[in-house]
Amino acid sequence: MSKILIVEDEAKIARFVTLELEHEGYEVRAAGDGRTALQECESWQPDLMILDLMLPQLSGIEVCRRIRQSSDLPIIMLTAKDDVSDKVMGLDMGADDYMTKPFAIEELLARIRVNLRKHRVDRAQHSGARSAGQLHIDPASYSAGYGDAPITLTKKEFDLLNYLWQHEGTAVTRDELLNHVWGYEFTGDTNIVDVYIRYLRQKIDDKFGIKTIHTIRAVGYMFRYE
Repeated sequence: MSKILIVEDEAKIARFVTLELEHEGYEVRAAGDGRTALQECESWQPDLMILDLMLPQLSGIEVCRRIRQSSDLPIIMLTAKDDVSDKVMGLDMGADDYMTKPFAIEELLARIRVNLRKHRVDRAQHSGARSAGQLHIDPASYSAGYGDAPITLTKKEFDLLNYLWQHEGTAVTRDELLNHVWGYEFTGDTNIVDVYIRYLRQKIDDKFGIKTIHTIRAVGYMFRYE
């Protein structure tokens, strides 16, 4: 039985979601503020977190940032505003998915299933470190570096790099990256892949004078170390 932590300060929403998840067979706890959420994460060790953006004491963004310092816990972030900047900020801090309030409970349940499944697959696949030249990554610890220099990547940046590297020498389409890295049918701007590719190139290729991520015209991208 998967354990799900709901972090939501609106009691009616928290209660409604709790009852629906319990009906689906999940073990559920709820926290009404950011500090309690962090305490529950440490003591209860949930399998997935549903995290509201606007919270008392600590914001959802700060909770997400702190969790990502030591955990790959799947996080679905809730935002009351259909604002691209909120979504991007949440993803940059390490959220795996997001939903805009109000939402249909059926869609939330579907996204929970997708993110739990993706997390299990990722754990199975992320079993070994990789290196090419002086570039190296360790999926077990979500760490990356070039020689002795660490490379600081967000979770999404790391997942994108790791997926491309897993398919080294193969052209990967944008749709495939959206499906496997973002883990659901992305409803926002599909240019998000290009944005994150640019982030990776700035942090790796441009910084260290190497070529790792190649654009394959009319297809997508390919990892090949040069």
